Amino acid sequence: MISLRSVTKSYPTKLGRKYVLTNVSIDLPDDRNIAILGRNGAGKSTLLRLLGGIDYPDTGTINSDRYISWPLGLSSGHPKMTGRENTRFVARVMGASSLKAVEHYVVDFAELGKFFDLPISTYSSGMKARLNFGLSMAFDFDTYLMDEITAVGDPKFKKKAQDALNSKREKANIIMVSHSAAQLRKMCDYGILLHEGQLTVYEDIEDAISRYESL
Repeated sequence: MISLRSVTKSYPTKLGRKYVLTNVSIDLPDDRNIAILGRNGAGKSTLLRLLGGIDYPDTGTINSDRYISWPLGLSSGHPKMTGRENTRFVARVMGASSLKAVEHYVVDFAELGKFFDLPISTYSSGMKARLNFGLSMAFDFDTYLMDEITAVGDPKFKKKAQDALNSKREKANIIMVSHSAAQLRKMCDYGILLHEGQLTVYEDIEDAISRYESL
């Protein structure tokens, strides 16, 4: 379970301070696939970063006994390092038992060819996403965080990525951000609406989508 206790998160803007969460306390179940819905600018991606531990609340705590991925779909890695170097770096940080096994998996999965040994600053957004997705699939997380992406590339690669994710979901759950109601219906069965700094839980994904579409 992921538990938020009295969490407030904000950041400065030219129009003043923007509050993503305001004194929020909530428990996220680990046996449901969770959709996060909200208007553009509500802070959905920020919430995912908080859950993944790559951003921190202003006040309050976020605790979990889950092994949680970084958000798939967000750019990651050092731009001056190659795909291979970034893969090795992540494998070390994540404590992989075999760096070579992770590297071989990502090489095969991401299908970047010679670009795997070029700096990721030379990658297209799709190539970065493929590297990110492949790296995430190389580890057996308890919870996968997904930001506006389930697969990228041509139809063959999309099927490969979807099959890999479906395999992971047999033992893991997902927390997903997407503007596609069809995608959320396909992947999720539980909804959380982020609106004006608060989170509202919906046990039925259809109720969450209906409320979101009425905003």
